[in-house]
This record gives sequence, C-alpha cells and structure tokens, in this order.
Amino acid sequence: MNNNLGATEKELIEFRKKKLAEIKVLGLNPYPSKSGKDHSSKGILDEQKELISSEEKVTIAGRLMALRGHGKLVFADIADESGKMQAVLKADELTKDFNLVSMLDLGDFVEVSGTVFVTKAGETSVLASGLKILSKALRPLPEKRHGIQDEETKFRKRYLEFAISPESREMFIKKAKFWQATRDFLVERGFLEVETPALENTAGGADANPFITHHDALDIDVYLRISMGELWQKRLMVGGFEKTFEIGRQFRNEGISREHLQDYSQMEFYWAYANYEDSMKLVEDMYKYIAEKAFGTQKFKIGSPAGEFDVDLSGKWEKIDYVETIKSKQGIDVLAATDEEIKNKLSELKVKFNPADRRGRLIDTLWKQIRKEIAGPVFLINHPVEVSPLAKRKEDNSKLVERYQVILAGSEMGNGYSELNDPEDQAGRFQEQAKMREAGDKEAQMHDADFIEALEYGMPPTTGFGFSERLFSFLADKSARETQMFPLMRPDHK
Repeated sequence: MNNNLGATEKELIEFRKKKLAEIKVLGLNPYPSKSGKDHSSKGILDEQKELISSEEKVTIAGRLMALRGHGKLVFADIADESGKMQAVLKADELTKDFNLVSMLDLGDFVEVSGTVFVTKAGETSVLASGLKILSKALRPLPEKRHGIQDEETKFRKRYLEFAISPESREMFIKKAKFWQATRDFLVERGFLEVETPALENTAGGADANPFITHHDALDIDVYLRISMGELWQKRLMVGGFEKTFEIGRQFRNEGISREHLQDYSQMEFYWAYANYEDSMKLVEDMYKYIAEKAFGTQKFKIGSPAGEFDVDLSGKWEKIDYVETIKSKQGIDVLAATDEEIKNKLSELKVKFNPADRRGRLIDTLWKQIRKEIAGPVFLINHPVEVSPLAKRKEDNSKLVERYQVILAGSEMGNGYSELNDPEDQAGRFQEQAKMREAGDKEAQMHDADFIEALEYGMPPTTGFGFSERLFSFLADKSARETQMFPLMRPDHK
C-alpha cells in the first residue's frame, strides 16, 4: 500500500479524492446512511470463547487506524469507542470486496463482517468475509505517536485529539460519571432536580460580571445567569419545595485562567429546615461519593498555580476560621481593621487591588493570598458579613455569617450558606452591593426587588451549596480548558 510518504497535506487530500472517485466507479456509496454493526470491540473480547466456538458471524465498525501487509493478505486495526479490534483481510475470503482494500486510507470508517478467531500471535481478530466503506476521510489524521503538539490546535480541533487519543475520551467519560454521581447522590437523598431560567432580568446569586444579550420578542436586554438559579431556587423554598438542585451551564464575563472559564457547568442545591452545619455533613459525604464513582479513589495528587498538593478526601474534614486564619498568617484582624489598614496590608504584600474597592472586596482579596497555601480538604467557616451578601448572620456574632467554603489544593471548590431569609437584612445588603457597582465593581451583586418581595412572603430556614466543574478539573489534575470538550476560542481566520 502506498502511504505517500513525504507528500504535503494538499497532495494527500488529492490522493484521497482520487480514491473516492474510484470507489464511486465501483458503484459503491462511500457515505451510506446505516451500518450493520452488531458487536463492539470490547463485546467481542468479552464473548470471545462463545463466538469462536459457535463460529457466529459478527459485524464490527469503526475508524481504520492501521493497515499492515500487502498483496493478498492485509491486517487492519479498527477502533470504536470501546477499543480496538484487528481485522484480517484475505483476498480469497473477501473475493470482490477485496478490491476496496487498495482504496482505503487511515482515518476511513469501515465495516467488517466475519468470524472471530485467535491468530498465531495470540491476538483476537475478525476474519473478514465482508468489507464496506462507511465514510471516506479526505484529510489525514495527525500522526498518532506524537499527537497534536500545538495547544491552540488541540483545543480548536478537539475532535482530532479524541480520534487518536482514547485517553482523552476516557477523561470525558469520567466527567460524565462525575455529574451522574452528583445527581444520583442528591436524588437518593430526596432532592428534586429542577430547571430555572438561564436568561434573567437581574443577574443574581453570585459576585460576577454577567454577559448581556437582547431579547427580540420582548425588546429588552437580559443577562445570562451567573449562578445555578440561586435566587430562583430560594423562591421554590418560598413556594413549598424543601429539597431542590440544578445542574446546568452558567456564564461569567471574566478572565480566562487555569481555573476559570466563562461558560461552564455548575451544581447548586437548596435544603429547607436545615442549616450550614447540616449542609457541611452532606457535602463531605457527597464529595467522597463522587470521587469514588468517577475516579475510583479518594486520594489525589493535584498541581495548581500554587504548587503540588497531595489531597486525601477520605478522612474527617477539618474546619478553619476565616478571621483567625488571616490574623495568624498576616497579623491583621479584618473585623477591627479599617479599610485603609487592609489596603496597606495588601500593598505590603504587593497584591494588586482597585483603590476604589469596598471593604468586602478588599477582605476577600487578602484572604485569597492565604488560600493558595492550603492543601485541604478543609471547611473554611466564620466569614465576615461584608464578603457574604446572601448568607445568614451568626446569632452569637452579627459581624460573621453562617457560611462555609470547601478548600482543596489552594483553591475554593464549593461554597455554602445558611441562606439569608430576613427580607430587610437582604434589602440592606443588596443596597450596599449596589453602591459597590456604582463605584465601578462590575462583580458586585444587583438589587433584585422581586426577590425581596418573595422573601417578604416568608422563606423557611434554608441551606444552599454549589460547586462548579472546576472540582472535576482539579481532581483530574487538568486545567479548566482541558476538561471542556470544546472550549470557546477566537475565530480561526484563514
């Protein structure tokens, strides 16, 4: 077989187009609508003894990944989603179909029918009695040994990476298991899966800069949601639902980094008649369950911008105090310090900040310098009220709130509260956030009068919690972009 060594990509495409024309001359359809595939590669291996003894005819289909041999005997490797199977193509077995072999190229999708046997080399194979083209590939795949070296190309043409790398596909199988385990865990504990609006008049439920779009039918500007329906799910608590959750996409018009993307999946749950301490117990069990189901372990080695961390989810998770941790690490009491003193501390640490930032943003910026050093898993508790506009104040200290964050490998991997259900307190905090927006803080929360009205009808004590797909990327020890199938890219202007 002519592998056209040294040919340019343009020349290779032309060679393949000539073969396409030859296939059509034979009266064959190079792009049929259906295959007779009835076995996967893995299925054949699982049933190998029975298939060999019964001499049952099987039909496999997949992408042609290797061709070896010449003349009247050719060995072909055919890859499907489950694995790879060798097909043995003999001229005296295939008769007229053997003419098709010379018109095949690596990357073509083919169908092979025949019986299962084991070669002298010990490889389970299909002895072909029928061969069919399913899709003629006009462009050559990247060379499998070295893969796609350019990261930009890898993300832009992710389908090529999947075609040549079963390991890449396996990561997304794990990601599907990750979200399914999350869903199963919550459903088994009585939570109802719900769907809330992705387009909102007011972007609420998080500190983030939203995307804005226009709704033609209503002739209004709307926001893509920045949380997984937090304020909507709380309205459900007002309406009498007691345990709800949602898994979906949310959007934040902010910077790209190893940890952050603008379009990503998030889970949030809300649980009436429970508080943040109840929620912490549930979350610890949930993370352990998800890790086992998706990764088969609770022990991880995680690299991050902050360094390398060994993380073991299996033990009892420690709690650390927000204010006391900052005091011990940086020597400043953020409850007693003035805004100017916090700014001076940030300047001393050579941390960039906006001089117009209000107190909550300054405190949060200071905390994030400390977070980078914490391997976890730990629950961070006792947050100042200024950094938590939606959390309930602590009864024994009104300067703090009933909130917790999961810290893993120097980053936040989940956020939960005892939800604020005092409408007057909530209105006051929204007003403070509005002042921050007016001062230029695009991530400060918007005032939502409709939500305040809902709270005025009464919301039971409620705890809420959420995590994003960042948790999966950290456990997989990959960047956020690597764990999205098709991350957003700038247009490729050729």
